[in-house]
Amino acid sequence: METPVESTRERLLNVAEQRFGEGGYEGTSLRAITVAAAANIAAVNYHFGSKEALLRAAVARAMAPVNTERRRRLDQLEAGGPPSAEQLIRAFVEPGLDLVLRRGERGAVVARFIGRIAFDPSQRIRELYVAESDPIEARYLAALRVALPHSAPEAVAFGYVNMLGLLALHQSQALTPAPGGAELEEPGKLAENLIAFLVAAFDRGLRA
Repeated sequence: METPVESTRERLLNVAEQRFGEGGYEGTSLRAITVAAAANIAAVNYHFGSKEALLRAAVARAMAPVNTERRRRLDQLEAGGPPSAEQLIRAFVEPGLDLVLRRGERGAVVARFIGRIAFDPSQRIRELYVAESDPIEARYLAALRVALPHSAPEAVAFGYVNMLGLLALHQSQALTPAPGGAELEEPGKLAENLIAFLVAAFDRGLRA
């Protein structure tokens, strides 16, 4: 059974994910979060210490399962020898999109939150996000450079950053559907289409 302390902390984190995902860090007041969470500023200070610390805790909670699954997949791939670019792209993209599939009703909220924070206008907030995901992301970039020996390292880095951007746009649902297209693509189909697009981009779209 949850204690009142755990319940308050979880409510604050849940509301923070939703509000930061909708309005970004600067566009979301701490008061709006506390009101929606039926808490107060003192509770934020007690559990987290500040608005930024609350954001950091929310990012850490949201990214933990994604980072764990990405690390597991990369370890498994590398145990069998150097993986291909397609294997690496799939191992990286699927855990990010699986946020929607594996978290029930909150999946879309969490995915939107991660997508929004990853490309927040504030460099400080983007750096906060990077701090929670950088170790495993750096491993994927290094592995992609090995898998694409005929592409310049800076070209692979360019493709990698664009992969992150496209994934974040789909997570945050910030893309406008094409005329005549479906409003929301089924997650499994979205993953396959995005992976195919990225594989083609890395394979034929990077300059040597």
